[in-house]
Amino acid sequence: MRRRRIRWRWRVIEFNNIGELASPVAIAGFEGWNDAGEAASGVVNHLGIAWQATPIGAIDPEDYYDFQVNRPVVEIDKGHTKRLIWPTTRISLARAQSVEPLDPVHGSGSSVPPTGLSRDVVLVHGIEPNMRWRAFSSELVHALEGLGVELVILLGALLADSPHTRPVPVTVGSSSAKLAADIAVGSVGRVEYKGPTGIIGVLQHSCTGAGIPAVSLWAQVPHYVAQPPSPKATLALLRGVEDILDAPLPLAEQDSEVAEYVRTLEEAKDAMELPEASGDAIAREFERYFRRQGRSGGSMGSGGS
Repeated sequence: MRRRRIRWRWRVIEFNNIGELASPVAIAGFEGWNDAGEAASGVVNHLGIAWQATPIGAIDPEDYYDFQVNRPVVEIDKGHTKRLIWPTTRISLARAQSVEPLDPVHGSGSSVPPTGLSRDVVLVHGIEPNMRWRAFSSELVHALEGLGVELVILLGALLADSPHTRPVPVTVGSSSAKLAADIAVGSVGRVEYKGPTGIIGVLQHSCTGAGIPAVSLWAQVPHYVAQPPSPKATLALLRGVEDILDAPLPLAEQDSEVAEYVRTLEEAKDAMELPEASGDAIAREFERYFRRQGRSGGSMGSGGS
């Protein structure tokens, strides 16, 4: 019997008309196993909206995603199919200085507002791939190398036995002990873990192999309020990124969401202490909060991939 030889296509993410970047740093978050409460992907969503980041590229999903697990999304308006959105990992760019738009998304003649930072930011928002993680990581890291990225900040969130009444714990892991020591100050501790990992762990390993410094930040989301969004955990990760970049990030909207979120949790706790309280009553309090969030359209954890 003849063996059939299978050849995988080597894919390269193409970036057009970007020009030279200013000391770029990449911030990446992936939906899925690494994203409790959608806190990590919420950071990338929030920064992309606040900075009006420009889409510059995407990974071809054909070799990496199972479309029966992560299905494409279709948009139909008044019976007319407007577009089909495939699940994948997308890359966008936020400039340190105001520039003319890279594509027509921002309108003719308008300029993209600057981030206020001293360096450009590459935002990576993806879905954890279903297969071929090594090829996926190689393709993405190769793209970041091509953009001249000098530091990769990988964001993750996990369920933990942490109370919602306390600040969300954030831990850091890095590609070198020195880098971890420089970052692990104040409220940020070092990761101590041995066990299964997600795409964040694989990407950090790939970045290290490529010689790109990489840092991972992990927020611990209270397991009893795991339903997304988790604005308090998102805010904790944003502040961790601030510490790494040593620069302010846009946080105002997240602060207001956290205040509303904590108020809802406190109401649920008060209800739990009443004699007539039940698990159903507490669940209804949470559901009421999430319904309000849905009506306001302010959920930062909503998928945009």
